[in-house]
Amino acid sequence: MNHLGLILVREYLNKVRNKSFIIMTFMSPLLMVGVIGLVTYLSNLNNDNERHIKVLDQSGYFGHLFEDQDQITFELLDTIDLEQAKAITESAQDYGLLFIPKVKNIADLSRAIYFYSEDSPSIVVMTQIERIVQQQANTLALNQAGIDAQAIRDLYFDVRPQLETFKGQETSKLGSGLKLIFGGAAGYLLFMFIIIYGNMIMRSVIEEKTSRIIEVIISSVRPIELLLGKIFGTTLAGITQFAVWVILVGVLGTVMSQVLGVEMQTGSQVAMEQGAALAQTNDLPAQILMEIFQLPMTNLVVMFFLFFIGGYLLYASLYAAIGAAVDSETDTQQFMIPIIMPLIIAVYVGVFTVIEDPHGTVSQVFSFIPLTSPVVMLMRIPFGVPLWEQIVSVVLLFTTFIGTVWFAAKIYRVGILMYGKKPSYKELLKWLKY
Repeated sequence: MNHLGLILVREYLNKVRNKSFIIMTFMSPLLMVGVIGLVTYLSNLNNDNERHIKVLDQSGYFGHLFEDQDQITFELLDTIDLEQAKAITESAQDYGLLFIPKVKNIADLSRAIYFYSEDSPSIVVMTQIERIVQQQANTLALNQAGIDAQAIRDLYFDVRPQLETFKGQETSKLGSGLKLIFGGAAGYLLFMFIIIYGNMIMRSVIEEKTSRIIEVIISSVRPIELLLGKIFGTTLAGITQFAVWVILVGVLGTVMSQVLGVEMQTGSQVAMEQGAALAQTNDLPAQILMEIFQLPMTNLVVMFFLFFIGGYLLYASLYAAIGAAVDSETDTQQFMIPIIMPLIIAVYVGVFTVIEDPHGTVSQVFSFIPLTSPVVMLMRIPFGVPLWEQIVSVVLLFTTFIGTVWFAAKIYRVGILMYGKKPSYKELLKWLKY
């Protein structure tokens, strides 16, 4: 391993000095923040549009309930028929017309109310209108049946069971949702990192092989040193690019929020003070903040780092072996399915199984299989996985990586000098015996 450091540095510098790498490193955050900023700006612009709605209430039960709200104003129409109301609304270019006909029975209103507009109305607007009409209609229906509607509302109570483990730790549905978001984001981030930088390693091997530079390099360097140097060098380049993305997105996001007039809270100390002050309220942001503080952040960060690195190195060695076995990127398709399938299965298990039962048999089994454990275990850990399970899974992952490197080096040693022939799986097995 005398030349491993030299190869690592060479691979790293070749990647970070590449023009396309530099352009994507700085352009990707700009594009990301630009798209988010554009969507935010358009959303704010759309929300600032005032919607004027005319209401023709022939029943006389609902008109007085429609009060002006943010960006929504209501105007009652009297002593005109529906066609006149439609003509007035259309000529005034208002947002729409709400028509409530006169009926003998309140139950007949369920399919008799119409909203006329130029285009399909906003779901938010219609939800507000439906809520107002439905509450009043239910009250009127109860009154017609001789039932005191207010007494019914007084008897109604909201049942929300408090969640707590047998060890006395309080939990909540909101906390479970945050754990799912964290685990899903970690698994998805690893999935994308493997796809992007694994392909980068594979293309790098193919380029050197087709340019015949590899014939010179291999004369003084052992194949396994070259393989590990490529993997570690590209990994460091990927981490560098990712770190630059995080910094630029943070800076550009802050600048964009100031331009768009959106206040952003930064600093864990400020967040903790606000969370402590609002802990006893029903404010959703405060509840989210307190749930985040209850997460085992040290365990999550450490295990995220270990599984992220181990999972990437495992798949990177397989990508490098594929690159050595073929002459062009087109020929890699036949070998990509066995690599992509475990990742897809891991994401599928994480999304459809961990959500339902993070401690079930299926979730546990796939969190120990090295090809799926980086994604599945990262999604399970926020829900409380025993430390010994996490350690066993990490040990299995890195042990498999070592075995995979040996396997990949066998293919790499023969494949980097093979030209003009598409190897089959049978031939790859023969290469392992050399």
